[in-house]
Amino acid sequence: MTIKDTPEEWEVRASETPFVGNKTSVRAEDVVMPGGSVARRDYQVHPGSVAVLALDDEDRVLVIRQYRHPVRHKLWEIPAGLLDVPGENPLHAAQRELYEEAHVKAEDWRVLTDVYTTPGGCDEAVRVFLARGLSEADGRRFEVEDEEADLELARVPVADLVRGVLAGELHNNCLVVGVLSLVAARNGAGLDALRPAEAPWPARPFEV
Repeated sequence: MTIKDTPEEWEVRASETPFVGNKTSVRAEDVVMPGGSVARRDYQVHPGSVAVLALDDEDRVLVIRQYRHPVRHKLWEIPAGLLDVPGENPLHAAQRELYEEAHVKAEDWRVLTDVYTTPGGCDEAVRVFLARGLSEADGRRFEVEDEEADLELARVPVADLVRGVLAGELHNNCLVVGVLSLVAARNGAGLDALRPAEAPWPARPFEV
C-alpha cells in the first residue's frame, strides 16, 4: 500500500454560497455519498496561506505573538499570511510576509511542508517554508494596523519550541507543524534535501 493523499471529487447535486465575507466565504453543497444518499456539507472557502519558519544562525526561530479573536488568545506563531491574489507565487507571498511582519529577508528558501489546516470544514491549504540566511530587510518598516499593531517579536531556540509544543503550551498550527517538520527533516535526509522553494503545489497552482 502506498501512503499518499490522492485527488478525488464526489458528485455535487447542488451548491450555494450563503455567506461572503471580506477574505473568505461559506459554501453549502449537497454531496452524493458512496451508498447513494445525499448529505449537506458546509465549509469555509479560503484563498490559501503561506507561513515561514525563519531559522537564524544560532538555531533560533523567529516568532511573533499576536491576538487571535476567534480563540481569545495571544498565540506565538511564525510569520504567515493569505495568498491575496489567485495564482500568486507562494514564495513571493512568503517573502512579503516575512518582510511585513518582521522586517527580515532570507537568502535560502525551501518548502518545509504543505498542509490542509481543517479539511473537515475548510478548504484552506498552507505552504510552510523554511527560510535561512536571515538579515534585516532594506528600506522602511511596513506600517502595520489592527491586530498586527500589537505584535511582539522574539527569536526562540528550536529546542524550546519543541518542548512548548509537546507540553501543550504552543498551539498555532503553522508553528507546530513547522517546528516538528524541521526536526523531522534534520533527523531524516537533512534540510538541504527539502523541496525547492518553487516546487509544484497542486492545492494552489501558481506560475513560476
